[in-house]
Amino acid sequence: MTEAGRDKTLRVFALLFGLLAISNFLKPLQLSPEVGFVLFGTRLEGTANALAGPAFGLYLAAYALALWRRLPAALPLALIYVAYVAVNLVLFNMTPLADDSGLIFGLAYTAVALGVSGGSAWLLWTGRSGSGQG
Repeated sequence: MTEAGRDKTLRVFALLFGLLAISNFLKPLQLSPEVGFVLFGTRLEGTANALAGPAFGLYLAAYALALWRRLPAALPLALIYVAYVAVNLVLFNMTPLADDSGLIFGLAYTAVALGVSGGSAWLLWTGRSGSGQG
């Protein structure tokens, strides 16, 4: 991938993480029973949801900004986030709630979640200056 292509893709990922941050800021409103922040496989409610959703919203907003500006902090934020997403997906799929959404939706959600979080981490990793990759 060219450097221009990498930059455009990372900008799209930054926008997506920004939207996800907004979504997490809205979690305390619990606009429907299915809405609640999922932390290590468990959908939170009440005070835990009101605290964790915005906290992760701040994390994702910081990550989106670092990604947009190509700050050095973006890579560690990306690596931590992709590890969290992977663990969260495995743990959530072990809960009874996981069966409610259907197999197709679950596979699509997993592909997007790992594709965007892992894809941005991979692009940052391979695009490091002096890495000899990219």
